[in-house]
Amino acid sequence: MESILSFVYVAAMVVLLFGASIFVHEYGHYWMALRRGMKVEGFAIGFGPKIFSWMRDGVEWSIRWIPAGGFVKLPQMITSEAIEGKAAPDIPHAPPFSRILVSIAGPAMNIAFALAIACVIWAIGIPVRVNPPIIGPVDPQSTEAARGVRSGDRIVEVNGHKVRSWQDINLEVITALTNVVPVTLERSGQRLTVSLPTKRSETLGLKWLDLEPQERPIVGLVQPGMPAEKIGLRLGDKFLSFDGVYVLNQEQLSDVINKGKGRPCEVVVERDGTKLNLTVTPVYDPETQRGRIGIGFAGGHYEVQRPGPNPIEQFGDVLRLMGKTFNALFHSKETGVSAKDMSGPVGILGKLWLDVHTDLRLALGFLVTLNINLALMNLLPIPVLDGGHIMMALYELVSRRRVSARFQEIVTAGFAVMLLSFMAFVTYYDLHRAPIFRQMLKQKSVIESPGRTAAQESPSPTPARR
Repeated sequence: MESILSFVYVAAMVVLLFGASIFVHEYGHYWMALRRGMKVEGFAIGFGPKIFSWMRDGVEWSIRWIPAGGFVKLPQMITSEAIEGKAAPDIPHAPPFSRILVSIAGPAMNIAFALAIACVIWAIGIPVRVNPPIIGPVDPQSTEAARGVRSGDRIVEVNGHKVRSWQDINLEVITALTNVVPVTLERSGQRLTVSLPTKRSETLGLKWLDLEPQERPIVGLVQPGMPAEKIGLRLGDKFLSFDGVYVLNQEQLSDVINKGKGRPCEVVVERDGTKLNLTVTPVYDPETQRGRIGIGFAGGHYEVQRPGPNPIEQFGDVLRLMGKTFNALFHSKETGVSAKDMSGPVGILGKLWLDVHTDLRLALGFLVTLNINLALMNLLPIPVLDGGHIMMALYELVSRRRVSARFQEIVTAGFAVMLLSFMAFVTYYDLHRAPIFRQMLKQKSVIESPGRTAAQESPSPTPARR
């Protein structure tokens, strides 16, 4: 009964939080359109066929099956029939200034919503994963040792940017445009900056530093009859590397195991202070549609930061991450990052589900990121997005000429098809990553509050399996 209630709670919160982000955006358009005296025909959350709908004050309100956004149907602005359906004919276009205000209102509401949530996080705090960027064993014969790296050093900056965890280090290295990056180390209160070569993983296609973290995932489950048991893996073993890739976290290990399915892979673990080199062949699991070796891990460890980061810090972190992501995509050849690494609606809902399951405050933090992304992405000057409406209205204001309605309809419809196709593309890869989220939902996460000696665990009954 408890598991059913937990499932219902998580599902309800995911729908509420994601729906709220879509609703505030569309309500911004709706509210401004009414203020400007424009005709509103519909207000929809989602795309595609209707789940249910109702009429109120001449507006059709609806909830639809595809949770990829929403729309306000405004026949006085050029709309996409592919997304919104046919609009009433012979309604004159709204003045360009009104169209600009309506287009800006949606993203502005997302920014306001993100700011409100950021203030809540500032007040109540937020769990931060404990994954200190401390270096583990260093081979004395390695390039890193020759350049001054020592076991126990704490990495404080990579490529000129501060880092607080190995996740931060990964992001800086992956998005770097060079194969050698400056790394600042802290040792006994002194700092040293060295230039370290990166190592590209043929398995993942991304760059890594050739450094071992001090803390590693620990095996908490070995399934009978699976490859892990056959090669002698035991409870308490620490994963060091798999298929030549240093193990930094459970998510990354799951990806590497999946890519190694059907072929022998070298695995290095630490047991009672001794390194063991083993060979394992991941098998294909038809249930998860991924490669597995049959192990599970204890969950993540979080400490609550209270008060949380202030709204300026939160907005700054989101904008820096967006900048790095777009720069990495633009320089895909150098970074290995491509469109398949992005997330669509399925990935967003999966991330929200995982965060709500672990701690609601993590989900609120993700909502800040989501709403800022929604605002800025919608302002791109692309037809069918808010930025496209603004661009055409500005052209009309400056040139005193209106772009032909037929041209706008063709361009808007074309970009609508491209947008839906892109969503389908990223959703395909989201679905391939879905088993990772399902596995992570089975783990136990420890949330430690300041001043508390007892840990609070998530209600998951078993560790995550790989």
